[in-house]
Amino acid sequence: MTQPLSITKDFSLKINTTENGYFHLTTSSTPVEQWVPNLYIDHRESFFGLTAQLEDNALIASPVELVELFSGKTHPFVTFSGVNEDSREWLQTFKEAANVWGSPDLWDQLQLKDNTFEVNAPIEEKAKALISNAVTQKLYQAGLAMEDVPALIPFFQEGGWPIKSQTTHPNVLVALRLSEPEALDDTWLLETVVRGKKSSVYWTPAFRKKSLPIKDALPDKWNEFSHFIEEIQTKMFSLISSIDSLNPESFFSSTLSDEEVRVFLRDDLVKLQALGFEIVLPAWLKAVKETKMRVKTIAKTANTYKTTAGLNEILQFNWSFSLNGQEISSEDFQRLVNENRSYIQAGNEWFRIDAAWMHEIRELMKKSEDENWTVKELLFREIPEEMALMLDDDDQSDEDPLFQFEMQKSLQTLMEQLSEKKGFPAVEVSPSLLTTLRPYQQLGLEWLVFMRNEQFGACLADDMGLGKTVQLISYLLHVHESEKRQTPSLIICPTSVLGNWQKELAKFAPSLKVQTHYGSARTKEIDMTADVVITTFGTAMQDVESLEEVTWSSITLDEAQNIKNMHTKQSRAIRKLAGAHHIALTGTPVENRLSELWSIFDFIHKGYLGSFRKFQENYIAPIERDNSDATKHKLRIKIQPFLLRRTKQDPELLLNLPEKLEQREYCALTTEQAALYESLIQETVSKLDTLTGFEKKGLILKMLSKLKQLCNHPALYLKEPFDDAEDMLERSEKLAQIVTLAGEIAARGEQCLIFTQYIGMGHLLQHCLTELYDVDAPFLTGSMPKNQRDHLVEAFQAKEFPVFLLSLKAGGTGLNLTAASHVLHADRWWNPAVENQATDRAYRIGQTNFVHVHKFITIGTIEEKIDKLLVEKQALSEELIHSSQWITEMSDADIKDLLTLSI
Repeated sequence: MTQPLSITKDFSLKINTTENGYFHLTTSSTPVEQWVPNLYIDHRESFFGLTAQLEDNALIASPVELVELFSGKTHPFVTFSGVNEDSREWLQTFKEAANVWGSPDLWDQLQLKDNTFEVNAPIEEKAKALISNAVTQKLYQAGLAMEDVPALIPFFQEGGWPIKSQTTHPNVLVALRLSEPEALDDTWLLETVVRGKKSSVYWTPAFRKKSLPIKDALPDKWNEFSHFIEEIQTKMFSLISSIDSLNPESFFSSTLSDEEVRVFLRDDLVKLQALGFEIVLPAWLKAVKETKMRVKTIAKTANTYKTTAGLNEILQFNWSFSLNGQEISSEDFQRLVNENRSYIQAGNEWFRIDAAWMHEIRELMKKSEDENWTVKELLFREIPEEMALMLDDDDQSDEDPLFQFEMQKSLQTLMEQLSEKKGFPAVEVSPSLLTTLRPYQQLGLEWLVFMRNEQFGACLADDMGLGKTVQLISYLLHVHESEKRQTPSLIICPTSVLGNWQKELAKFAPSLKVQTHYGSARTKEIDMTADVVITTFGTAMQDVESLEEVTWSSITLDEAQNIKNMHTKQSRAIRKLAGAHHIALTGTPVENRLSELWSIFDFIHKGYLGSFRKFQENYIAPIERDNSDATKHKLRIKIQPFLLRRTKQDPELLLNLPEKLEQREYCALTTEQAALYESLIQETVSKLDTLTGFEKKGLILKMLSKLKQLCNHPALYLKEPFDDAEDMLERSEKLAQIVTLAGEIAARGEQCLIFTQYIGMGHLLQHCLTELYDVDAPFLTGSMPKNQRDHLVEAFQAKEFPVFLLSLKAGGTGLNLTAASHVLHADRWWNPAVENQATDRAYRIGQTNFVHVHKFITIGTIEEKIDKLLVEKQALSEELIHSSQWITEMSDADIKDLLTLSI
């Protein structure tokens, strides 16, 4: 018996998700243009598939499209199936989600938490996620924000979902109409109006009929539509926050003040239009621009004959006002402020006036008159934000600004010098300086001298390797030769770079008399005949009482981030010292927290950023908690005059440095490492839920260190003695790659630096390099005596050995190791700034080789996940502002995700 011929066509789909949450649908045999119309047969929103996104013979569909497609009518002769198990599961998910999407009680099953919808329906998790994404996307498409949703939920529950035009009646259209004030009046009229679908004229009942029931107020031809009109009016007013009461049985009509109109336009209009209601506005109001009021003030000093402004001179302000291009008097401006109007008519035109902004301008005028601002306060104190932003507006548009702030020539010159870092008085380089300054270093010298003369502290924050040391030495020569100071200048630095300062001063400025205040045999007395006294942070803390007795010619902190923790005894002691000029040198003004920035500025210009409590309220909380871009911008404006920051990438520096290539070297775990890794994770995660917050942080940090050592080599984690080098390499692919690469570099006659944060890893590398390649690689650690450290640096630079091992902290700052053409990071540090400092031991001025940076990462482990975090932290570092987000502050779910082995 012949089987009946089937007229049904089936398309077998392959379904994948894309990175942005969309879906990628393809068939193997049919062009996309042929099967897509069958899927979109009932989808009016896309004109039945005409606007669908088609790319490379595939359909790219959004979550909201798919739930709408599968909740509508399907083609009677076409079916869709999945080509594999994953695709079949997705089709089932689409259908499950569509059933809930089309349900009248959808909004009873949705709950909004932290701007994300949770679905309480008894369906699979994938379907719940699809519904959540689809609802969010539908709202955004309508122009609604998440903050609008709570007020809209009752509307959606009463049948306002899915979002569509609410004026669907075939005969009448119901709208809200806002009318402008009549002549000699200042009140607006908001009312419900009706028009026939074929008419363009809106109708509203006569005043005497407005209190009647809607049915009685309507013309006879519309009586049958009274229930629909009442229903639409009730829906509209359920969404209007600016109207307190409504009688739903009669036509609404009410007068509104300027302020009530402003609230209606700001809070309600967008929601009503987004949800498909008709709103009728005055034609002029649709096109009205923001304030046509212009305010201009000019700041000048009383003495107009001086070419430069004295910082303590009192400022005078001249204010002027205009409305739509016509000048008005200050009295008329004050009258407008007092009337508190939002809309005013000038001639035949209406204008929107921001009354709150005008009050702020009036307060600004009063403040400038009452407080006698000086030039110094204008440039560096808590001046109003309107002025501060105008001073920093590098990208001014052609459009006339609402508020203009101008300064007389001498003030403008001073401001440009500080903000743009140019135009400083020329400083002749001392003939005693035995080197030639590059142009940007000459600018650094002139900036330091200018800041000294104006009695402002300075933070020289050039990248590692750009020559902060030689800029400071040229500054010290200028100060001690031209000013004939009676006291020495003090340099405080880490112990690791004390010898570097001794040698650089002797090399470039042998005419300066230098005293090194360091060591157990040191005398407590300061040689007052010296030009420069060098000491370390630790020694300065111990001898703070004797150092406090001197008012130094200048005090310079090298690697100033060493006082980043304001609460330490060392930081407090150093911030007590007094000098005629305070300078901070650092390649990383902020390593992790804004509190470090406060400590540095409290040293260079005490009190400028206020008390730490005030700084915490005004800057730390908004930036580190809320990631406020506006507050970051405000802080950047505030610190900019005191901060000179150049990077190697600045094209105007014309450094001509060789190229630097950064490359990630990925290694797999051995079977032994993977088993130990999983075991440690399971053991730790099982404890997390039972610990307090403080205990949890301690456990996490301890476990992270263990994991990183395990990624290096299981013997370090298990604390085992070292076996033969070949056997050790078999247990760790990372160790094998590092040792092999270092051996090859040495065989080619090149040199490399290897950084690690673990002493055990350094010794293991030494063991393997010696045994396998006969390479004797010294290991510089924090416990190494200064003389031995200096000798190793000189020997490496003299090419006496090819491989130099360094602990990251001990070798990360203050060393010139330009003989290296390769830098290997055996393990990753938490902080990109610290890691980059280490790299810059080789990639700095004086380098003539191409520098190849190798960062070793174990695939699927915490190292790979930390690498992604470092990229994010690096972006913040380049803004000089870091987030406080730290691994121990993550949620439990994020911590578990970070720790999970992904291989």
